[in-house]
Amino acid sequence: MPMKCVFVLAAALISPLALADVYKCVETDPATGQKRVTYTNARDAKDCERLSRDLPVSSVPGTSTSKVPAASPSSGSFPKVSSDDQRARDSDRRKLLETELATEEAALEAARKALEEADAVRYGNERNYQKKLDRMQPFQDAVAQHERNIEALRKELSNLR
Repeated sequence: MPMKCVFVLAAALISPLALADVYKCVETDPATGQKRVTYTNARDAKDCERLSRDLPVSSVPGTSTSKVPAASPSSGSFPKVSSDDQRARDSDRRKLLETELATEEAALEAARKALEEADAVRYGNERNYQKKLDRMQPFQDAVAQHERNIEALRKELSNLR
């Protein structure tokens, strides 16, 4: 018990010695113009101000009381598009997506055919089945990529309708 008291008393006597002034320095990067804030205990740092000791310590930035409302897209300066123009744009987009979908489906069929042809062939150095699987992997990846592309295009088309 007396050892704990000695330790607590020593800690209480030493703690004021660890107190130091903290300075906040705001530097501007000349290349980008961005400001960088650093904190230091060096007195000779330039463009620094001493922080008050009675301020609470927080690592969370404070909230600004003067919030600027975000500009709404329906403001007067925002360009308006007529409904006929919008329908024409939607129609063009739909045609483009349908063309891409047809192209992607053709590419998927070609990739599946290449996969089947590669699967039918077995080389002499592929006695180990893993070698065949390694050779087949790029073909399987191509098929999977085309399937994902088709799925994404169909999703985009369903969002238009």
